[in-house]
Amino acid sequence: MTNQDTEKDQPPSSFLNKIKRFFTIKPSSLDDVSVLLEDALSARLIDKEAQFIAERAIRLGDTTVKEIMVPRVEMVILAPDEDPLGMIARIIDSGHSRYPVLGPTKNEVQGILLAKDLLPIINKDLDDFDLKNLIRDIKVVPESKKADSLLEEFKKDRSHMALVIDEYGTISGLVTIEDILEELVGEIEDEHDTDDEDLIQVSEYEYIADATLELTEFENKFNKNFNGIDAETLAGLFINKLGFLPKVGDKIELDDMILAVTAADKRKIKKIGITIKTNT
Repeated sequence: MTNQDTEKDQPPSSFLNKIKRFFTIKPSSLDDVSVLLEDALSARLIDKEAQFIAERAIRLGDTTVKEIMVPRVEMVILAPDEDPLGMIARIIDSGHSRYPVLGPTKNEVQGILLAKDLLPIINKDLDDFDLKNLIRDIKVVPESKKADSLLEEFKKDRSHMALVIDEYGTISGLVTIEDILEELVGEIEDEHDTDDEDLIQVSEYEYIADATLELTEFENKFNKNFNGIDAETLAGLFINKLGFLPKVGDKIELDDMILAVTAADKRKIKKIGITIKTNT
C-alpha cells in the first residue's frame, strides 16, 4: 500500500477534530448542547431529524403545560347527567378517545371517560345508563408543571391525559401525552385529524371554529345575518368588529354569543371559541 493510499483512507483532520470535540467538550448551557448537536450533524454522526428531536428534548424541561395544553374553550366536556344518546353522538362526532367529566359546579372534576368503555353498552337499553359507573380517575396538574416531569408521570402511571388548573383552582385546559410528544417530534396526525372540520361543537353551548370558516356558513349555522359587514370569513368578521388584529384572549359579543380568540400568531387568527349565552 502506498503512502498516497494510506492518506486516502484517513478521514480529514477536520472530521476527526469534530468527533473529538463532540466527545470531549462538557456543555455548560443549552446553547452549548445545541452547538454540539450542530457539530454532530456536520460530522454526520446524527441526521437532521435526530438533531431536531434532540434540540426539542433538551428544551422540554423549560416548557410548562400551560404552553402546550388544549384551552378549556376547545375541550369536549361531558356531564354526568347528560342525555346518553346526545353524549354518544358528540363522542362519535369529535372522535377523541378520552373525555373529562365535570360536575354541575364550575370546577368540579369527576373523572375521565374512555370512549372504549361505552362499547359494551352502546347497543343496550340506555334507560338505566349512569355515566358515573364508567368514570375513571383523572390526573390534575398546575399550569406551571414542566412538560418533561409530566411525561415521566404519564409513563409511570400509564395515564394519557391530565386536567390543568390555574393558581386559583380554576380548570384552564387539558394536556395529553400526545401534546407532549408533539413538542418532541412535531405534529402527530391520526385518522381523526382532518382539515375539513371548520366548526366543532364541544359542549351544549360551546363551539370551536377555524378562523377561516366562511361567514355564510357561520350565518347559516347560528341564524345570523351580517350583510353590512365587509368580510368573507369568521376572522374577517372578528377583526371588523374589534378594529385591529386581535391576540389570544381578545373577545367580542354578537347578540347572544361571545367570540374569543383561542389560537393566533403575529400575522393571523387561527381558532375562535364561540359561547352561546344562556339565561341561567
